[in-house]
Amino acid sequence: MTKQSSTKAKEYSIFFRIRIFNDSGNFVGRGRIELLENIQIFGSIAKAASEMKMSYRQAWQMVKEMNEITDGPLVEKILGGKGGGGTKVTARGEKVIRVFHEIQDDIDDFAKKIAKKINF
Repeated sequence: MTKQSSTKAKEYSIFFRIRIFNDSGNFVGRGRIELLENIQIFGSIAKAASEMKMSYRQAWQMVKEMNEITDGPLVEKILGGKGGGGTKVTARGEKVIRVFHEIQDDIDDFAKKIAKKINF
């Protein structure tokens, strides 16, 4: 007679990392979405970059690349004035953020479903 284990079966998870490309190359992934979200919060590429422990130059380059490979900008400069200048995420940029999260949610749901098939 074999001794049966009374321990609970291990649960497994599957995670996917999303990166969206277009004909011009890498468009957005989790890092670029986080950058766009931080620009929304802080109204500044410099502050958004600082929050992410990223150099301003790297953040500015990422924004420049995203703006160049789409049909319209995702981030725009706000000209200075009494309150000073800054940057803002455009309506197109907001849509990119929203759709990215919708895709991520769908993929997370799928990953949970297929993870239930793992039984080692």
